[in-house]
Amino acid sequence: MDPEEEEILREKLAQLKHEHKDLDDIIERLASAPPVDFLQMTRLKKRKLALKDIINKIESTIKMLNNKNIFSFLKAF
Repeated sequence: MDPEEEEILREKLAQLKHEHKDLDDIIERLASAPPVDFLQMTRLKKRKLALKDIINKIESTIKMLNNKNIFSFLKAF
């Protein structure tokens, strides 16, 4: 993966984290304002969990790339 692709991943990660935070705020607001629409809450929570899974996968990919780059760098010595 080249640096441009890694930068695209980092930008996507930032977008997803922002969306995750927004969903968290929306869920909190909905929960504190009766009547609660449980179907909507469930959908939002599922979306939030799906985002978290994607965020974790992207973070793992970036971490793996960084470790691989460090390993390649150390191998050169």
